[in-house]
Amino acid sequence: MRHLVVKTASIVSLSIFLITGIGFAADLNILFKQVEKLNLERQGYVLGAKLNKDQLKTAKANPEKAAAADTFKFRDKNLFVVAHNGSNRIVLLYELFKDADQQQVKDLVGDLYMNFEDPTVMAHDKIIYWAWAKKGKISSLEFDNAKDDKTNKTKLGILATVKCVSDIEIMAKQKEASTGDVYYVITSDPILTFFADRNS
Repeated sequence: MRHLVVKTASIVSLSIFLITGIGFAADLNILFKQVEKLNLERQGYVLGAKLNKDQLKTAKANPEKAAAADTFKFRDKNLFVVAHNGSNRIVLLYELFKDADQQQVKDLVGDLYMNFEDPTVMAHDKIIYWAWAKKGKISSLEFDNAKDDKTNKTKLGILATVKCVSDIEIMAKQKEASTGDVYYVITSDPILTFFADRNS
């Protein structure tokens, strides 16, 4: 009898684990598809989308150490890509440029403007931030209104972001030549939260 109870408990525990896993996969897949529709793309890689055959070949040939469980990471030239093990969908994209001068920083920022148009926020001439909800990109006016809404009635529902950060000022005229690191990262906080909750 005791063996039967233990066995039954084990089966129930396994069933709950499997159902939870299925629920996790289904919810994550819905989120990936929502993000994919935003079409946030760099060098042919789209946030939330599945890697194609050529991209999977690149992943196999250029692996990097992944920081989070359930993900794998690789490099395509200067672009780093993090993807989900189960679905091959893209979780995060980023590029880092070390010791860039101001012109190189301006060129990168100009490229990002061409890709994503006007940003949602620019701060201290060193940080540029684009944000999207399900309906599309959030404008600077929408962002400011939400920030100033003391009753918290305005909810932005940010689904994905592009953040560019530079060590040196992007537009200000430099008194003397200087260099610094600059990077951008394209990701979805809701997707990252899924992985954080899963691994906690």
